[in-house]
Amino acid sequence: MTKDVLVAIKGLQFDAAEDETNIETVSVAQYFEKNSSRYVIYDEATEGTTENTKNIIKFRDNTLELTKKGLVNVHMIFEENKKNMTNYATPFGDILIGIDARKVSMAEEESHIRINVDYALEINYEHLADCKITMEIKPKEQGCGLLS
Repeated sequence: MTKDVLVAIKGLQFDAAEDETNIETVSVAQYFEKNSSRYVIYDEATEGTTENTKNIIKFRDNTLELTKKGLVNVHMIFEENKKNMTNYATPFGDILIGIDARKVSMAEEESHIRINVDYALEINYEHLADCKITMEIKPKEQGCGLLS
């Protein structure tokens, strides 16, 4: 895998009323490996502000970590069959979130990595939604065609 990559992230959320919310983003990112872990780092623009949020995705085996630094600050850990709690710091105050990851899987080819995460999301110990995240990482020169 090259250092300059595109990362496509698709999030799907089902709330208690079975309403569905989709979110899709594609960002230019940096990819590298260190100590048996893989990292993807990119800046995320926030609508209505000039401040970017730095995103650091770290993954290995059945664990994915997402750290956001900037307008919002959080360190979320998605460990298969384990529940993790964290504070999500926003400009409006902190939110206690729980991440109960049911499945964290990674498929890797020479120039393509696909990560799938299936988890339950809690806010202040109350179940909010069942969620799925799909991430695809490809060399930047391969261009579009992510999340096919």
